[in-house]
Amino acid sequence: MSTFALRLPDSLYAHARKLAEQDQASLNQFITVAVAEKVSAMNAVAFFAERANGAQAPDLAAFLAHVPDRDPLPGDER
Repeated sequence: MSTFALRLPDSLYAHARKLAEQDQASLNQFITVAVAEKVSAMNAVAFFAERANGAQAPDLAAFLAHVPDRDPLPGDER
C-alpha cells in the first residue's frame, strides 16, 4: 500500500470530512472509495469506447431487427 500527501481546499476538505462522517467511514476510506469509483468509471468509458470502435452499422441493424415492434411501456414514451 502507498501513501500520498493530498492538498485539498479547506471547503472541499470540510465537505468530504462531513460526508465521510455521515457514511461512518474515515476520511481516508472515503477518499479511497471516491478514487476507486473514478478509476472504475474512466475504465468503463475506455472499455465501451474500444468496443464501439469495432461497431459496424449492418451489425446494429441486424441486432435491432430482433426488437419487437410495439408501443413503449407506460413511462417510457417520449
